Amino acid sequence: MAQFTSDGLTLAYDEFGPPGAAKAIVLVHGFSSNKYENWKRMGWYDAIAGKGLRGFALDCRGHGESAKPHDAALYDRRAMARDVFALLDQAGVERAHLLGFSMGAHIALTAALEEPSRVDHLVVAGVGGRIFEPPRDPEGMAKAMEAASPDAIEDPMLKSFRHFADEQKEDRLALAACSRGPREPITRDALAAIRRPTLVIAGNRDQLAGPPQGLADAIAGARAVTLPGCDHFSMIAHGLFKASVFDFFDGWLE
Repeated sequence: MAQFTSDGLTLAYDEFGPPGAAKAIVLVHGFSSNKYENWKRMGWYDAIAGKGLRGFALDCRGHGESAKPHDAALYDRRAMARDVFALLDQAGVERAHLLGFSMGAHIALTAALEEPSRVDHLVVAGVGGRIFEPPRDPEGMAKAMEAASPDAIEDPMLKSFRHFADEQKEDRLALAACSRGPREPITRDALAAIRRPTLVIAGNRDQLAGPPQGLADAIAGARAVTLPGCDHFSMIAHGLFKASVFDFFDGWLE
């Protein structure tokens, strides 16, 4: 297991693909998931290596094999974006493409706003127009992770996240802290500053994300893809997810 340090936390990552490749990409997983479940098991490592890219996938703080503090202050969204750049520093990479899913998409967008010179192309998935809406229940996810049993959770989406966290044997108190982490709302005005080629992908049944076009419209030149017949969770394994990403990539990997 490869590791690096960011903000004093030890974080785990995988590297794959040709080490001498001219282009690199970082994969950032979703909430309660990890680099293996979100990316490796779904065939992304092999697909990216097949494109001749040097690939990296980290376990975000609080997840997988990385440090799992229970202090919400350590999950500031900008700090989690800096973890991406700390990984690049560890690898000696100045600039990389970013692919983030759900929470990872929020981190990738934040990274593109914080240090745009280090981001090449940007793919954000499992997010859409609802990113601009305030959460209906800001404490809901944390309470779902802290609940004694999933049976006590009424909201079906929150229950799904809790079941998934249990299946992955994640530290639920770390996830609760992560969900309470400080973050500034992502606004249309802020996203107007992004000048990187961007792709936004979401399922047409993804009630958490909303339509991807609603987010793409806020980023100059961004493209949107709606995956048919899938929701927030099922899009991970949807064949058109990977196909859409590489269709987007094909224009600049030649």
